[in-house]
Amino acid sequence: MSAEMTRPASGPMLDEDAEHLASLGYTYDSQFKREMTFWGNVSLGFTYLSPVVGIYSLFAASLGVAGPPMFWSLIIVGAGQLLVATVFGEVVSNYPVAGGVYPWARRLWGRKWGWMNGWVYLCALLVTIASVAYGAGPYLSGLLGMESNVDSTIVAALLVIALATVLNLGGTKILNKVAMLGLIAELTGALVVGIWLMIAARHHDLSVLFQSFGAGEGSDYFIAFAAAGLIGIYQYYGFEACGDVAEEVPNPGRTIPKAMRMTIYIGGFAAMFVCLSLILAVPDFGAVISGADADPVGNVLASAFGPVGVKVVLAVVMISFVSCVLSLQAATSRLAYSMARDGILPASRLLSKFSESRHVPPYALLVAGLVPALIVLGSKVSSDALVAIISFAAMGMYMGFQMVVLAALRARLKGWKPRGAFQLGKWGVPVNIAALVWGVLGMVNMAWPRTPDVPWYDNYIVLISAVSVVAVGLVYMAWKKPYLRGDAPAADAVPAAATS
Repeated sequence: MSAEMTRPASGPMLDEDAEHLASLGYTYDSQFKREMTFWGNVSLGFTYLSPVVGIYSLFAASLGVAGPPMFWSLIIVGAGQLLVATVFGEVVSNYPVAGGVYPWARRLWGRKWGWMNGWVYLCALLVTIASVAYGAGPYLSGLLGMESNVDSTIVAALLVIALATVLNLGGTKILNKVAMLGLIAELTGALVVGIWLMIAARHHDLSVLFQSFGAGEGSDYFIAFAAAGLIGIYQYYGFEACGDVAEEVPNPGRTIPKAMRMTIYIGGFAAMFVCLSLILAVPDFGAVISGADADPVGNVLASAFGPVGVKVVLAVVMISFVSCVLSLQAATSRLAYSMARDGILPASRLLSKFSESRHVPPYALLVAGLVPALIVLGSKVSSDALVAIISFAAMGMYMGFQMVVLAALRARLKGWKPRGAFQLGKWGVPVNIAALVWGVLGMVNMAWPRTPDVPWYDNYIVLISAVSVVAVGLVYMAWKKPYLRGDAPAADAVPAAATS
C-alpha cells in the first residue's frame, strides 16, 4: 500500500492518527471514518464477548459436569485472558491497523505467519457467527411461543444473521450506536435478572460454591472441573474485536488497549454475576447433574418471572444474540478486508472494495453474512456436519490468539522494542510467556478427549477440525503462495540487524 495520505480536516488528533497509519504503510483517505468512541469500542468487545450468550448457552452443561464450583473457572479464565489482552494492547498500540491478528502477526513475524494467522482466525470467526446465531433459535422460539425444532432454529439463525448484516452495512456510526445499545441492554438485563433471582428465587447460600453435590464422582474431580471450565474458555474472547476496528477509533494507541482491558473487567463481572445468580436459584443440583433437569436456565427463569416476565427476559436475551452477531460480523469483515487489501485472499479485488458513502467494506460484510448462513442451512442436511464445523469455533479463536502471542514473544527475544503509547516495559517478557502458557493450556483443555464410549473421531472432533483447517491453509499456501502477493510491510518489528 502507498504511504501517501490526505489529511482529514477533523482536527489535530485525526491528523496524528493519519500520520501514524501512513507510517505503517496505509493511506487514510478513502478508508474508515474514525467515528467509534471509547465506549463504543468497549461495547463492541463486550457484545462480542456477550456474557448472557455465553452463560445461558453453557450453564447447564458446566453445572451438570462439575456442580456449582464450576463458577470459579470464570475467575481463572478471566485472569488468563487478561494476560492475553495485555499483550494484545501493547501490539495494537504499535500497529493500530484494521484486521487485528492478521496485520499484527504479519508485522511481528512475517508474511507466511501472518497469512496463516489470518486464515485460521477468519475461519474461526465465520464459524462462531454461525454457532451464535444457531444458539439464538430456542430463545426466539420461546419468545414467539413456537415449538423449538431444527426448522425454527434455522429460521431464527438466518433472521439474526440478516438483521446484523443490514445494521453493519449502515456504517461505523450505526455499529457504534447499536453496540452501545447492546451493552446497555445486556448489562442492565443481566443486573436486573440477577438481582431479582438473588432476592426472590434464591435457594442456596454461597457455601454451595465449594460443594460438588456428587458431580465428577468416579474420577478425579479436577478432570470434571477442567471440562466444566470450558464455560469460561468459551466466554472470554471478544476483547480482540476492539483492535479489529483500529482504523475507526481516534487515538487508537491509547484508546484500544484500555478498551480491551475494560471489556474483560465489565464482561467478566457480568458473566460471574449472571452465573452466580443462576447457581443460587437452581432448586435441585442433583437433577441437573443426573440430567433430569436438562434446562435449568429456562426452568429457573420461568419459576422466578412467570410467563410474562420470561418474555421480557427472552427479549433481552435476543438483543444480546443480535448484538453479539453484529460485533462478530464487524470483526470478521475488517479482518477479511485487511487481508484482501493486501491482496492475499481469493477475490481480493472484490473483498477490498470500500463503500465511500457508508465507509465500510460491503462485500467483506456480505461474506460475513453469507458463509455463516450456509453453515446454518447445512444443519438441515447433516446435524453431525454442523457439530463438526462449530467444534472448531473456540479452538480457532485461541489458535489465532496464541499465534500472535507467540509472534510477539519471538519478536521480543529478537530485539523488538514496542514504541506505542501503551507499553509493558520490563514486564513485557514475563507477561508474554505467561499469556502463551495460559493459551496452550486452554487449547489442550478444549482438545482433550472426554468421552471414551463414543467413536474415536467424535472424541477428537475438536482436534480433527483444527488440524483440518490448518491443513487446508497449508495446502493453499503451498499451491497459490498468497503470502507473496501485495507489498504491505511484513516482519518489520524486529530490527534488521537482529534479523541478519
